[in-house]
Order: sequence, then C-alpha cells, then structure tokens
Amino acid sequence: MMNPRTDKIVRRTTMVATVVASYFLLTADYGPEPNAFDPIKRAILSAESSVKDFIFGSKRGP
Repeated sequence: MMNPRTDKIVRRTTMVATVVASYFLLTADYGPEPNAFDPIKRAILSAESSVKDFIFGSKRGP
C-alpha cells in the first residue's frame, strides 16, 4: 500500500505523462498540417490545460 498522498501524486504524474506522450505521438507522425486527428489533438490539448489548471491552479484573474 502506498501513502494516499504519494498515490495521488503518482496518479497525477501518470495522467500528465499520458497526455504529453499522446500529443507527441500524434504530432510527430502527422506534423502541423490539418488532418483527421485534429479533433483528437484539440481534446488532448484541452485535457492538458484542465490538468494543468487542476494541479497548478487557474491563471485567470479573480
């Protein structure tokens, strides 16, 4: 059993790593040109932004 706090950090790190790896895999093969994976790419970027906001807090004003 892991400490609950450590487990939470490991889960967050895994989520971020998965998003980053997916993004690189999609963009490395197809480049920046428009293609069929654009909706998936936008979803990944949106999820990445949400995770960053969750972990580091929103950068938006009060």
